[in-house]
Amino acid sequence: MANELLFALWETIYMVALSTLFSGVFGFAVAIVMILTGTNGLRPNRAVYSTLNLFVNLLRSFPFIILMIAIIPLTRLIVGTSIGSTASIVPLTIAATPFVARLMEGSLLEVDHGVIEAARSFGASDMQIVFGVMIKEAMPSIVLNWAVVAINLLGYSAMAGAVGGGGLGDLAIKYGYNRFQTDVMVYSVVILIVVVQIIQSIGNRVYERLK
Repeated sequence: MANELLFALWETIYMVALSTLFSGVFGFAVAIVMILTGTNGLRPNRAVYSTLNLFVNLLRSFPFIILMIAIIPLTRLIVGTSIGSTASIVPLTIAATPFVARLMEGSLLEVDHGVIEAARSFGASDMQIVFGVMIKEAMPSIVLNWAVVAINLLGYSAMAGAVGGGGLGDLAIKYGYNRFQTDVMVYSVVILIVVVQIIQSIGNRVYERLK
């Protein structure tokens, strides 16, 4: 059982790490466009912002377990299967992307507008302001939010076990629930708690250094 727990832990870390990376890239891209096209953005565009805002809100309203089942055809198209840890990365990424976008948008909006105006007065381009000023100033907040995203995805990955997603959630359901092996359920929960504490501790330490 120890080997199975270790393998399930590896699957969970694999799913969470890659989905955090992918959703971070996609979500950050969406957040930057929203920051640029928002009402007080550098390049206001109501149509673009409203479309992205609707997209983010719609995806965030889907319960993860329903979303995971609904996009099974897309998952099969991308990775060739709908079960296993690799397949779970697709719905995890899609579910987390709007969440990341909203968190990153919030972090960037917290940047002092005076700093942005100062950069603009020196002739900085929009991209220089976004990447050289806004992201730099918001980096401590971004790091903390990234930890929140990873922890959120850890919870989603456990739910993915309900439909054969692999990882600790899958192990807990197979043995702890279906076979009434309470010890496996307890071990899975304890491991998840430890992983959450590690992620949050790393986020807090990086935040303090950046701040």
